[in-house]
Amino acid sequence: MQKPARVFILPGLGSSGPQHWQTYFERLRPEFIRIEQRDWDTPDRAEWVATVAQALASEDLSRVVLVAHSLGCATVAHWAAQHGQAIRGALLVAPSDVETAHYAALPTTGFAPMPLQRLPFASTVVASSNDQWASAARARQFAAAWGSELVGLGPAGHINAESGHGAWPEGLALLGQWL
Repeated sequence: MQKPARVFILPGLGSSGPQHWQTYFERLRPEFIRIEQRDWDTPDRAEWVATVAQALASEDLSRVVLVAHSLGCATVAHWAAQHGQAIRGALLVAPSDVETAHYAALPTTGFAPMPLQRLPFASTVVASSNDQWASAARARQFAAAWGSELVGLGPAGHINAESGHGAWPEGLALLGQWL
């Protein structure tokens, strides 16, 4: 019998506010753990990756499921490239394209280039056809490079509270494959 999953939430830039689906997931499932970054507004890749590594250091990685949004997806890709550890799986929602000029104007450090190595674990990329943070073509490239299943939501914006994805039960259903 498989052990129960340990779910870790990885928000993006600015964290996920009270109406964001990640926060709804945490309210619905209090055993889900948000990996808290020291600085949500001026993220540094090395620090964010180290925080993830520290949060997972004492975990049975065969139980770990990561649920990332936006810049959190880039953090997972960098963590995987640096540490190469297998986990149960990852739900990567609306990965941001950290190589765009749009991102260059943000106070982030070290996230570009986006790692495009195959992830050493099962993963699903959920993408929108009109996400202002990554084109549909770029999201497809991420999914292909990472060896991820790609779930397209059509014109769904950045798949956050602003685009109407509050409680987002469909996302929780996608997560269910690893629970």
